[in-house]
Amino acid sequence: QVQLVESGGGLVQAGGSLRLSCVASGRTFGSNTMGWFRQAPGKEREFVAAFSWSGAGPYYADSVKGRFTISRDNAKNTLYLQMNSLEPEDTAVYYCAGARGYGSSRTPSTYDYWGQGTQVTVSS
Repeated sequence: QVQLVESGGGLVQAGGSLRLSCVASGRTFGSNTMGWFRQAPGKEREFVAAFSWSGAGPYYADSVKGRFTISRDNAKNTLYLQMNSLEPEDTAVYYCAGARGYGSSRTPSTYDYWGQGTQVTVSS
């Protein structure tokens, strides 16, 4: 059974930093597409950052470019999201996702596996 488990969320003041981790078990994702999405209350789930199966990227949403950095450690089967210069607008539940096949890394329907989410709250 494939599981993705996120950690690292929390409450931080605007301008602060957090590092999210996502540990995968049940299969290795190696060069597969893996990404981060987020969902704020009353809003749809939105793309944040991802590595594509093609090796291109990483890709970032415009709203986080220059502030967030996605990285992966294949030896640990772990995906990371370093978030700097956090803003209240970044408040959301953050989800890690992994894909078996191909497709746009920015599209939620590309992904087959999802974590349970970790809450990030940025106070002003």
